[in-house]
Amino acid sequence: MFDLFISTALAQGAAPQGPPPGQGSQFFMMVMIMIAIFYFLIFRPQAKQAREHQNLISSLKKGDQVVTHAGIHGKVFAVEERILHVEVAKGVRIRLDKDKVARKVGDSSVGSTGSDED
Repeated sequence: MFDLFISTALAQGAAPQGPPPGQGSQFFMMVMIMIAIFYFLIFRPQAKQAREHQNLISSLKKGDQVVTHAGIHGKVFAVEERILHVEVAKGVRIRLDKDKVARKVGDSSVGSTGSDED
């Protein structure tokens, strides 16, 4: 009976061993796979979207129909370096930052009621 406790005490006193051979390289490969997943699923699409938005902003010119991130529809009246003058109604012009433009739209979007009349 006494031998049972001694063997348990000796087993607890043994020095811990390192990971089995090959475990370090497997961990490294898993980390590399996770980095690749993050790159292709998160970083790359965000960079592509930012590039497309930058191209949109640089291509804005007078007469373009735009929608802002706030949902305001209007027609570009004047373009400055960082500011757009947008006409949202007849005689009503607002100034806004170029980077707040969400997208360009077709010519018929401003002033339409959204219903098709036949």
